[in-house]
Amino acid sequence: MSQYLPVVALAILGIIFGVLSFFASKLLAPKRPSAAKEAPYECGIVPTREPPERFPVSFYIVAMLFIMFDIEIVFVYPYAVARESLGTPGFWAIFIFSVVFFLTFVYEVARGGLDWGPIQRYRSLLDEARLVSPERTLSSTVRRVGTEGRLDTLTEPAA
Repeated sequence: MSQYLPVVALAILGIIFGVLSFFASKLLAPKRPSAAKEAPYECGIVPTREPPERFPVSFYIVAMLFIMFDIEIVFVYPYAVARESLGTPGFWAIFIFSVVFFLTFVYEVARGGLDWGPIQRYRSLLDEARLVSPERTLSSTVRRVGTEGRLDTLTEPAA
């Protein structure tokens, strides 16, 4: 236990220093507020307009997806190392975890959460269904470029 005494002493000294510094700055600091001191400061650039009212939620969604990727790696890596000892139950647990994660990612991509631009909104999955109709065919929706002078293999019968 005596081997931890220096660590405990250093931790206590660090806490005492932090508390004393906090109170000393409150007691000794000049209290002269001004408009310049209260203004937001961003790297020396004077703000020319007010900040927007709301921050787009899509940024938070992308951050959450990033965290989900990290969590998946944290769980999949140990499984990959010890997969033989975990056996079939371990495989199915990781499989279900990966499927749930993948479905949330696909849902977010389908809603347009990763579409960036000045005016991007979430797309309704029901609105996407109307794009598929019997009137739309390969020849009516795909523009063929550079086919002049070639034989059209789609319309001519094979010899």
